[in-house]
Amino acid sequence: MYNLTQKLTAEFLGTFALIFFGAGAVCVDFHLRATGGLGLLAIALAHGLAIAIMVSALGHISGGHFNPAITIGFWVTKRLSTIDTIAFWGAQLLGAIAAAYVLKVIMPEEIWRAAPVTPELLRDFPTWGGLALEAITTFFLVLVVFATAVDQRGTFRAIAGFGIGLTITIGILVAGPFTGGALNPARAFGPALATHHWLNQGTYWVGPLGGGFLAGLLYDTLFLRKSLE
Repeated sequence: MYNLTQKLTAEFLGTFALIFFGAGAVCVDFHLRATGGLGLLAIALAHGLAIAIMVSALGHISGGHFNPAITIGFWVTKRLSTIDTIAFWGAQLLGAIAAAYVLKVIMPEEIWRAAPVTPELLRDFPTWGGLALEAITTFFLVLVVFATAVDQRGTFRAIAGFGIGLTITIGILVAGPFTGGALNPARAFGPALATHHWLNQGTYWVGPLGGGFLAGLLYDTLFLRKSLE
């Protein structure tokens, strides 16, 4: 068994990796835009692969959440206490903040200031649409987490990290052009703090947390508890 400090350190590192490689890919895409850039698929894969690798590497320590929306799914199903949930959120947000500021120091200032490293809604895209996209994509992300990493009857636990990573990838492919595809409050919060760009920040909390809450509750009630009856 790992203690809380070890778990929080794992959550910090995993979230750091997500923001560093994910937002870093956005910076590279902006830098290469004159020659075509990386493209949406490459950015989505950068986020997905970062999570896939971190879940595979650190999931056995903390559960590999790296996302407050996943953690709330564990909280609502009583797999995590309220105190531990708050601690997990703190570690995740600190990891996101640290990664954003490291990128801010490393990247050329003109790229960091101009690249859309902080998720934002497409111009004239309605807030309700952004909330819906973030909620639905995060719902399926947390559903996959419960199906592959939580459900003890699953046969895919060994590759849970890549299932989770691929879900993030397809989520960003759909939501990215309209919301930036955060699927994670920490992904929005860290860069927002470093860039002082807070527009529509609530969308990236309410949508993902709501989707994660419902997904955790649904899977636990319908598939896990029902199987014990």
